[in-house]
Amino acid sequence: MIITSTEFKTNIGKYLDLVDREEIIITRNGKRVAKLVDATDKSDLVKALKGVLPIDASLEAAKEERLGMK
Repeated sequence: MIITSTEFKTNIGKYLDLVDREEIIITRNGKRVAKLVDATDKSDLVKALKGVLPIDASLEAAKEERLGMK
């Protein structure tokens, strides 16, 4: 579903109820500015991260890198 930002702002409760059934694209001046999706659906997040981490990545290595221990 595609709606304007004004429509979203006016009826936010309605769209928060609808988002569990379909994603909602919010536009401003005819341009897409946001996509509202169900927070429990992790498939888009997993797809976005695919290929970002090396195959041999580990939690410990990530912590060490983040803390500058390497």
